Amino acid sequence: MDRTLEFGGKQIEPDVRRLSDMREVIYDIDWLKSAPDEILYYMYRDLAMSRQDRSIILDHGLRYDITVIPPGRLGSEYVKTAGHYHPEIGNTGMTYPEVYEVLHGTAHYLLQRCDEGRIVDVVLIEAHEGDKVIIPPNYGHVTINPSNKELKMANWVSRNFSSIYEPYKKCGGAAYFELAGGKMVRNGRCDHQPDLRYLKPSNIGKVGFAKGREMYGLVRDIEKLGYLNSPGEYQWLWDEVLSDKNRVNAPIL
Repeated sequence: MDRTLEFGGKQIEPDVRRLSDMREVIYDIDWLKSAPDEILYYMYRDLAMSRQDRSIILDHGLRYDITVIPPGRLGSEYVKTAGHYHPEIGNTGMTYPEVYEVLHGTAHYLLQRCDEGRIVDVVLIEAHEGDKVIIPPNYGHVTINPSNKELKMANWVSRNFSSIYEPYKKCGGAAYFELAGGKMVRNGRCDHQPDLRYLKPSNIGKVGFAKGREMYGLVRDIEKLGYLNSPGEYQWLWDEVLSDKNRVNAPIL
Protein backbone atom coordinates (compact mmCIF):
# COMPACT_ATOMS: atom_id res chain seq x y z
CA MET A 1 0.00 0.00 0.00
CA ASP A 2 1.37 3.39 -1.01
CA ARG A 3 1.95 5.51 2.10
CA THR A 4 3.23 8.64 0.39
CA LEU A 5 1.78 11.80 1.99
CA GLU A 6 1.05 14.90 -0.09
CA PHE A 7 1.86 17.99 1.95
CA GLY A 8 2.62 21.48 0.68
CA GLY A 9 2.53 20.26 -2.91
CA LYS A 10 5.24 17.67 -2.23
CA GLN A 11 5.19 13.89 -2.00
CA ILE A 12 6.58 12.90 1.40
CA GLU A 13 7.86 9.39 2.11
CA PRO A 14 7.53 8.17 5.71
CA ASP A 15 9.93 6.81 8.24
CA VAL A 16 8.44 3.61 9.63
CA ARG A 17 8.34 1.83 12.96
CA ARG A 18 8.36 -1.95 12.71
CA LEU A 19 7.48 -4.56 15.29
CA SER A 20 11.18 -5.46 15.53
CA ASP A 21 11.86 -1.88 16.73
CA MET A 22 9.49 -2.40 19.66
CA ARG A 23 10.08 -5.92 20.88
CA GLU A 24 11.16 -4.77 24.35
CA VAL A 25 7.89 -2.90 25.05
CA ILE A 26 5.27 -5.48 23.98
CA TYR A 27 2.91 -6.97 26.56
CA ASP A 28 2.01 -10.25 24.83
CA ILE A 29 5.34 -12.09 24.88
CA ASP A 30 3.86 -15.37 23.65
CA TRP A 31 2.32 -13.70 20.60
CA LEU A 32 5.60 -11.92 19.91
CA LYS A 33 7.49 -15.21 19.49
CA SER A 34 5.84 -15.98 16.14
CA ALA A 35 4.56 -12.57 15.00
CA PRO A 36 5.75 -11.33 11.57
CA ASP A 37 7.89 -8.20 11.50
CA GLU A 38 5.21 -5.85 10.19
CA ILE A 39 5.21 -2.07 9.86
CA LEU A 40 3.15 -0.65 12.74
CA TYR A 41 3.06 3.06 11.97
CA TYR A 42 4.32 5.81 9.68
CA MET A 43 6.06 9.08 10.58
CA TYR A 44 6.27 12.13 8.30
CA ARG A 45 8.70 14.53 9.90
CA ASP A 46 9.66 18.18 9.47
CA LEU A 47 6.76 19.27 7.27
CA ALA A 48 5.91 22.72 5.92
CA MET A 49 3.29 23.94 3.47
CA SER A 50 5.57 26.51 1.84
CA ARG A 51 9.11 27.93 1.86
CA GLN A 52 7.88 30.87 3.90
CA ASP A 53 6.36 28.54 6.48
CA ARG A 54 9.56 26.50 6.65
CA SER A 55 11.59 29.63 7.28
CA ILE A 56 9.27 30.68 10.12
CA ILE A 57 9.33 27.20 11.66
CA LEU A 58 13.14 26.99 11.49
CA ASP A 59 13.59 30.49 12.89
CA HIS A 60 11.59 29.47 15.97
CA GLY A 61 13.40 26.17 16.47
CA LEU A 62 10.30 24.04 15.89
CA ARG A 63 9.19 21.03 13.86
CA TYR A 64 5.79 19.92 12.58
CA ASP A 65 5.18 16.20 12.03
CA ILE A 66 2.36 13.84 11.11
CA THR A 67 2.07 10.24 12.32
CA VAL A 68 -0.33 7.62 10.96
CA ILE A 69 -1.16 4.52 13.04
CA PRO A 70 -3.37 1.97 11.27
CA PRO A 71 -5.73 -0.05 13.47
CA GLY A 72 -4.35 -3.34 14.72
CA ARG A 73 -3.40 -5.54 17.62
CA LEU A 74 -0.08 -6.50 19.14
CA GLY A 75 -1.42 -9.84 20.26
CA SER A 76 -3.83 -8.99 23.08
CA GLU A 77 -2.73 -5.34 23.16
CA TYR A 78 -3.87 -2.40 21.05
CA VAL A 79 -1.31 -1.06 18.57
CA LYS A 80 0.77 1.77 20.03
CA THR A 81 3.91 3.85 19.61
CA ALA A 82 7.22 2.84 21.17
CA GLY A 83 7.09 5.44 23.95
CA HIS A 84 9.75 8.03 24.75
CA TYR A 85 10.88 10.83 27.02
CA HIS A 86 12.46 14.16 26.10
CA PRO A 87 15.75 15.46 27.53
CA GLU A 88 16.12 18.22 30.09
CA ILE A 89 16.60 21.77 28.83
CA GLY A 90 19.95 22.84 30.23
CA ASN A 91 19.80 22.67 34.03
CA THR A 92 16.22 23.92 34.29
CA GLY A 93 14.76 20.72 35.76
CA MET A 94 12.24 20.71 32.91
CA THR A 95 12.23 18.58 29.76
CA TYR A 96 10.94 19.67 26.37
CA PRO A 97 7.14 19.53 26.07
CA GLU A 98 5.16 18.57 22.95
CA VAL A 99 1.65 19.08 21.60
CA TYR A 100 -0.46 16.71 19.54
CA GLU A 101 -3.65 17.08 17.50
CA VAL A 102 -5.89 14.25 16.34
CA LEU A 103 -6.60 14.79 12.66
CA HIS A 104 -8.60 11.58 12.21
CA GLY A 105 -9.64 8.71 14.45
CA THR A 106 -9.26 8.29 18.21
CA ALA A 107 -6.09 8.39 20.30
CA HIS A 108 -5.26 7.43 23.86
CA TYR A 109 -2.25 9.37 25.12
CA LEU A 110 -0.65 7.57 28.05
CA LEU A 111 1.62 9.95 30.00
CA GLN A 112 3.92 9.13 32.89
CA ARG A 113 6.31 11.09 35.08
CA CYS A 114 9.30 9.73 36.96
CA ASP A 115 11.02 11.09 40.04
CA GLU A 116 14.44 9.61 40.81
CA GLY A 117 13.67 6.59 38.65
CA ARG A 118 10.26 5.91 40.22
CA ILE A 119 7.01 6.50 38.31
CA VAL A 120 4.94 8.94 40.37
CA ASP A 121 2.07 9.94 38.04
CA VAL A 122 0.28 8.21 35.14
CA VAL A 123 -2.36 9.95 33.03
CA LEU A 124 -4.58 8.69 30.20
CA ILE A 125 -6.19 11.21 27.84
CA GLU A 126 -8.72 10.18 25.22
CA ALA A 127 -8.72 12.50 22.20
CA HIS A 128 -10.90 12.66 19.10
CA GLU A 129 -10.69 14.53 15.82
CA GLY A 130 -9.85 18.18 16.47
CA ASP A 131 -8.68 17.64 20.05
CA LYS A 132 -5.27 18.93 21.15
CA VAL A 133 -3.20 17.22 23.83
CA ILE A 134 -0.17 18.87 25.44
CA ILE A 135 2.57 16.63 26.83
CA PRO A 136 3.90 18.63 29.81
CA PRO A 137 7.58 18.82 30.78
CA ASN A 138 9.01 15.73 32.52
CA TYR A 139 6.37 13.35 31.14
CA GLY A 140 7.11 10.44 28.85
CA HIS A 141 4.34 9.34 26.52
CA VAL A 142 2.90 6.52 24.44
CA THR A 143 0.12 6.91 21.86
CA ILE A 144 -2.40 4.08 21.49
CA ASN A 145 -4.90 3.54 18.68
CA PRO A 146 -7.83 1.91 20.52
CA SER A 147 -10.27 1.85 17.59
CA ASN A 148 -10.84 0.05 14.30
CA LYS A 149 -10.12 3.25 12.36
CA GLU A 150 -6.82 4.68 11.24
CA LEU A 151 -5.37 7.26 13.61
CA LYS A 152 -3.77 10.30 11.98
CA MET A 153 -2.22 12.88 14.29
CA ALA A 154 0.03 15.91 14.04
CA ASN A 155 2.52 17.33 16.50
CA TRP A 156 4.50 20.50 17.13
CA VAL A 157 7.77 20.03 19.00
CA SER A 158 11.15 21.66 19.46
CA ARG A 159 13.71 20.62 16.88
CA ASN A 160 16.56 21.01 19.41
CA PHE A 161 16.68 17.46 20.80
CA SER A 162 16.42 13.74 20.12
CA SER A 163 13.87 11.54 21.90
CA ILE A 164 14.95 9.09 24.62
CA TYR A 165 13.52 5.57 24.25
CA GLU A 166 15.69 3.61 26.69
CA PRO A 167 13.58 4.09 29.87
CA TYR A 168 10.58 2.45 28.19
CA LYS A 169 12.69 -0.41 26.87
CA LYS A 170 14.33 -0.94 30.25
CA CYS A 171 10.93 -1.11 31.95
CA GLY A 172 9.40 -3.39 29.31
CA GLY A 173 6.91 -0.71 28.26
CA ALA A 174 4.84 1.98 29.92
CA ALA A 175 3.42 1.72 33.45
CA TYR A 176 0.22 0.30 31.91
CA PHE A 177 -0.74 -1.69 28.83
CA GLU A 178 -4.11 -1.19 27.13
CA LEU A 179 -5.54 -4.53 26.05
CA ALA A 180 -8.25 -5.13 23.47
CA GLY A 181 -11.57 -4.04 24.91
CA GLY A 182 -9.96 -1.20 26.84
CA LYS A 183 -8.72 -3.10 29.89
CA MET A 184 -5.76 -1.33 31.48
CA VAL A 185 -3.18 -3.73 32.92
CA ARG A 186 -0.35 -2.66 35.22
CA ASN A 187 3.15 -3.38 33.98
CA GLY A 188 4.69 -5.63 36.61
CA ARG A 189 8.12 -4.98 35.12
CA CYS A 190 8.01 -1.39 36.42
CA ASP A 191 9.01 -0.63 40.01
CA HIS A 192 5.83 1.33 40.68
CA GLN A 193 2.51 1.89 38.90
CA PRO A 194 0.40 4.64 40.47
CA ASP A 195 -3.35 4.57 39.91
CA LEU A 196 -4.37 6.01 36.55
CA ARG A 197 -5.75 9.53 36.30
CA TYR A 198 -8.07 10.17 33.35
CA LEU A 199 -7.93 13.75 32.07
CA LYS A 200 -9.55 15.80 29.30
CA PRO A 201 -7.65 16.96 26.19
CA SER A 202 -5.81 20.30 26.34
CA ASN A 203 -8.17 22.40 24.19
CA ILE A 204 -6.89 25.66 25.69
CA GLY A 205 -7.77 28.85 23.84
CA LYS A 206 -4.99 30.92 25.45
CA VAL A 207 -2.38 29.03 23.42
CA GLY A 208 -4.28 29.31 20.15
CA PHE A 209 -6.25 26.07 20.11
CA ALA A 210 -9.71 25.96 18.56
CA LYS A 211 -11.71 22.77 18.10
CA GLY A 212 -12.47 23.45 14.43
CA ARG A 213 -9.01 24.70 13.39
CA GLU A 214 -6.00 22.52 12.69
CA MET A 215 -3.04 23.66 14.75
CA TYR A 216 -0.73 23.83 11.73
CA GLY A 217 -2.27 27.28 11.30
CA LEU A 218 -0.28 28.43 14.33
CA VAL A 219 2.61 28.93 11.93
CA ARG A 220 0.91 32.31 11.39
CA ASP A 221 0.84 32.97 15.15
CA ILE A 222 3.87 30.96 16.12
CA GLU A 223 4.66 32.88 19.30
CA LYS A 224 1.79 30.94 20.86
CA LEU A 225 4.03 27.85 20.65
CA GLY A 226 6.74 29.51 22.75
CA TYR A 227 6.20 27.01 25.57
CA LEU A 228 7.80 24.27 23.44
CA ASN A 229 11.27 25.79 23.85
CA SER A 230 10.75 27.86 27.03
CA PRO A 231 8.52 25.78 29.32
CA GLY A 232 9.80 27.52 32.46
CA GLU A 233 7.79 30.61 31.49
CA TYR A 234 4.50 28.69 31.31
CA GLN A 235 3.89 27.16 34.73
CA TRP A 236 0.25 28.29 34.52
CA LEU A 237 -0.15 26.11 31.43
CA TRP A 238 1.27 22.97 33.04
CA ASP A 239 -0.93 23.53 36.09
CA GLU A 240 -3.99 23.81 33.86
CA VAL A 241 -3.15 20.76 31.72
CA LEU A 242 -2.59 18.50 34.75
CA SER A 243 -5.30 19.91 37.03
CA ASP A 244 -7.68 17.50 38.72
CA LYS A 245 -10.50 19.73 37.52
CA ASN A 246 -9.94 18.07 34.12
CA ARG A 247 -10.60 14.59 35.53
CA VAL A 248 -13.05 12.39 33.62
CA ASN A 249 -14.27 8.83 34.00
CA ALA A 250 -12.43 6.00 32.26
CA PRO A 251 -13.06 6.05 28.47
CA ILE A 252 -15.92 3.90 27.21
CA LEU A 253 -14.87 1.96 24.11
